[in-house]
Amino acid sequence: MSLSQVNKPAFRRYRDVAAEGEIPPTRATGIDPDFWYPLARGRDLKPGSTLAVQFAGTEIVLVRPEKGEPYALEDRCAHRQVPLSMGVVKGERLQCGYHCWTYDRSGSCVSVPYLDRLRTLPNGVSSYACREAYGFVFVFPGSQELAGVIPVPDLPSYGDRRYKSRVLDRDIACHYSFMHENLMDMNHQFLHRSLMGRIRARLIDVREGDDWLEADYSFGRTAGKQSMAERLIIGGDTDNYADLMTIRTGYPYQTLRYWTDGRRHEPPALDLWNAYVPTDRAQRRNHTYGLIMVQKPAIPGVIHVLWPVITLFTEGIFGQDRAIVEAEQRAYEAQGADLNNEVFPVIQSLKALLARRGVPLPAEG
Repeated sequence: MSLSQVNKPAFRRYRDVAAEGEIPPTRATGIDPDFWYPLARGRDLKPGSTLAVQFAGTEIVLVRPEKGEPYALEDRCAHRQVPLSMGVVKGERLQCGYHCWTYDRSGSCVSVPYLDRLRTLPNGVSSYACREAYGFVFVFPGSQELAGVIPVPDLPSYGDRRYKSRVLDRDIACHYSFMHENLMDMNHQFLHRSLMGRIRARLIDVREGDDWLEADYSFGRTAGKQSMAERLIIGGDTDNYADLMTIRTGYPYQTLRYWTDGRRHEPPALDLWNAYVPTDRAQRRNHTYGLIMVQKPAIPGVIHVLWPVITLFTEGIFGQDRAIVEAEQRAYEAQGADLNNEVFPVIQSLKALLARRGVPLPAEG
């Protein structure tokens, strides 16, 4: 339902401050594994090599043969349980570095060098559906029968020659929900005052469904001037609330699109896609993989000359966001509960969405 379709009193159906026991248990909710998650950059998985990665505490080894597509297996040998990522890639197969038990891309054990040929080969290890796209290696860590049904995310701006892209790739010490909330709540512009001056966000509209939520914002500058890097990314100054930003959590991913002068019918000036991948079993850490795609100026080649300025600016913004969400995580752990008094209806709805679509975390111990 669109916010524009209801009157203001109807929008007040959201509580201002959540009463005890009413806060969705977002921080204690695990991410649903039945989606495609980027677990590495493609460039980090060299031909003929392995790479150890994690998804929510599950150890996975990525394997890139000298020829052919990469694949993903449990990162343990069925023999002595040592990591297969310590092994050797031989052709299409992976040899354990300890006793040379050999596995194919399905995880089947296909050779034990010293085993009598008349004996049955031991059981192998689990395999995971694996795809390479947008410069990432995606893995489907959930129910493998769903891997062929649920698509890899569609990112049309990535292949569009009108855009130049840079990869976001960083470990962040917080639950993935803090990441969703940080980007969705544009009222935190005060955090970025040293890089962007004083900007006020205005919520225009909210739309939501069972597995998605999106909010429209516009912005006005109340103090300071637009930096050159900001102008390069989004164009004209944000001084008259004429621009438009749409932030969407389409579970489990998140996007941000920005249109100068609110021209949504045109390609966005900025297109951001993020996936927050929990790494530890308790899901108090995540690895954020993303793509920031900036529309090129009309003058050919100028984007490449100015790219270092854009990179420095965006790294500064992401650095401030990282510091604040990690501080939120530390507060949650010190207090032993989510004591946030959330007054913004958009975030109240987002917390409910993440709790509703997530899965229970495994019991500690």
